Amino acid sequence: MDGKGFAFWFRKIRKIFLILFVAQLVYIILLKWVDPPITITQLSNWIGGYGLKRDYVDIKEMSPNVRLAVMASEDQLFPDHNGFDMTSIKQAWMERSKKHKRIRGASTISQQVAKNVFLWQGGGWIRKGLEAYTTFMIELTWGKKRILEMYLNVSEMGKGVFGIEAASRFYFNKSAKKLNRTEAAMIVACFPNPKKIRVNPPSHYVTQRYPQILAQMNNLEPDEDIQELLK
Repeated sequence: MDGKGFAFWFRKIRKIFLILFVAQLVYIILLKWVDPPITITQLSNWIGGYGLKRDYVDIKEMSPNVRLAVMASEDQLFPDHNGFDMTSIKQAWMERSKKHKRIRGASTISQQVAKNVFLWQGGGWIRKGLEAYTTFMIELTWGKKRILEMYLNVSEMGKGVFGIEAASRFYFNKSAKKLNRTEAAMIVACFPNPKKIRVNPPSHYVTQRYPQILAQMNNLEPDEDIQELLK
């Protein structure tokens, strides 16, 4: 390929990347007010034969119990960080260097929203880089309540079950607004592997885990920043 041909294709590729960047930015800003029509994870579950049960609801239609439960279990520093829990990331790297093992999970709620809404499951440096950029952008444009609302609307909570409203009705035959503390903790306990961990009747893992979440909820609840997200 001569110099002119290389320059032509370089301009084409640069233009494509610019268009994709702008489209992604517009989509991020749009989702501050609009719920995503579908996510890659939801689509892959539907294609995989798990079905798709979901029902997006406003954060005020979600019990404060479940909002508290996810922060207590998944990201206790959620109100305070800028999308990245640097302390957990450093600890994870230290564990890896000492034990020569894979890094344990250190993802914040914001990072999980970036992955679940805009990207795909799995690893790789490209996806991690996109996740970091998207996390930064949603923290910058959405605000904590919208991030928490989106997290509880798109997270997988069972085979083909996405979002707290669908999960609440599937497991306890009630709306998410009526979940008590124990029910909220039981649902959140399945998050590590929602396709295999049974919520109701509870699997052994849920039976062991949900009392721990309840204890963490009690410890976290008095925090003023947490209280702002429970209103």
